[in-house]
This record gives sequence, C-alpha cells and structure tokens, in this order.
Amino acid sequence: MMSDIILETKGLTKHYGGVHALENADFVLHKGEHVAIMGDNGAGKSTFVRQITGVEQRTRGTVMFDGQEVHFAGPLDAREAGIETVYQTLALADDLNVPDNLFLGREKTKWNFLGPFRLLDYKGMREETIAGLEKTGVKIPNIKNTIAHMSGGQRQCVAIARTATFASKMTIMDEPTAALGVQETAQVENIIRTLKDQGEPLILVSHNMRQVFDLVDRIVVFRRGRICANLRKEDTDGQDVVAYITGAKTQEGYEDAA
Repeated sequence: MMSDIILETKGLTKHYGGVHALENADFVLHKGEHVAIMGDNGAGKSTFVRQITGVEQRTRGTVMFDGQEVHFAGPLDAREAGIETVYQTLALADDLNVPDNLFLGREKTKWNFLGPFRLLDYKGMREETIAGLEKTGVKIPNIKNTIAHMSGGQRQCVAIARTATFASKMTIMDEPTAALGVQETAQVENIIRTLKDQGEPLILVSHNMRQVFDLVDRIVVFRRGRICANLRKEDTDGQDVVAYITGAKTQEGYEDAA
C-alpha cells in the first residue's frame, strides 16, 4: 500500500556552533495537504525550510521525500526531486523576461545532437511558460517584458508560476505576500487555492493569521527552534495559536521550548 505522506522529517536538527537553531523537528506533510508554519522571528521556521531544500546541511536527523530518504546537496537537487520553493527574495533576474526566469538554470535546448553547439528552444520555453501561467491562473499581460518592469505582485506571481511550469511534487512558500498590497495579496492567495484544488501539497511560512486560517488545513508552531504545537485548523483559533507562539501554552506531547 502506497503512503499518502509526501514529506516527513525525523529528529531534524541544525546547530550553528553553540546556537541550537533547530532541535528534533518531527514533521509530516500529506499529499494534497496545505500546512502553515508559524512562529516568532528566530523560532526556526526558515532554518527548517533550508534543511528540507538543501540550502544548508543538517546537523542530524532524516528527511523522507516521496517515500525515499533524501540528502540534497543543494537547492537544485531539491528542485530536480520535485520541491519548488518561493522565497521572500523571489530569486528572479530583473533583466530577463518571464520565460527566461522560469527556465533559469534549466533551459530547454534543441538540436542536442550538435553537442556544445545546440540552441536554446525559445518557442518551447514560451509555450510551457504560458501553460504554467494558465495552470495557476496568473495573468501577465506581456511575458516578453523584463521582470524589472513588473509590479511586486506580478513578480511574486512569476515566482509562484515556476512551481506549475515544472512537474513539482510539493511547493514551499516563505512569506509570499509580506511585501504586497491588498489586491496583489489576493491574487497570490487565489493561486494558492488553485494549487490546493489541483492536489498540490504546500508548506506556507506566514505571520499572517487571517491568511493562514483562510488557506491551510493544519498549523505547525515553532518556538525557540522546536515544534511546540501541531493544530488542525478547525480545532483552534488565532488566540490559541498566539498562545503557542508566545510560549503561554505548549501542546501535550511536545517538549517545552522555553
């Protein structure tokens, strides 16, 4: 029988010298599930994401992805395995257009029999870009425009569209609407709902309580490098989540991180 778990970490730990940024994080994400990671600054949220995606190497612990134990040497390994990450910094090249950004580092080529003289397949990249934008409902008036000429919301949508252009198995979004206005935030949230409708599992790192309760199935709270609560959305509320974030409460079965 196949497992419905897409990601599982056991005892995931990261130390920077004497600083214990992440300690014994046991985490599970099911296929099709959307989970929010919440916590104060320095709680271990971004450290956790960096261990999953190979940005950093863990001190100890295991990461299982799609039924296999993985040791990603870097973010490119994670992408090739099917993990797409949208960072706060977006990681977009301002001087390139939409297709060039979506395929940055994994360009399509043609005439591959010519070896080093093969050509970039611009037509193929354009067609896949349009398909990816349609899949997520992203509307970019002219995909030939460079990123530098786009609004913050459009840039964020381009970064998110990368997850749909490629056959990703899981998406991670790190504060995807932190720098956006109300209208642009609504557009990004609609894309997240579209991914949910399509059964794409997602981890959302967010400080936005309203957004979290609107978009996810479950909330995992980090405090001082440890997971201190694992909450089903329908069994909790914002006040309860804040109590876990501040340390006023610790869920039974979790070690006190204070």
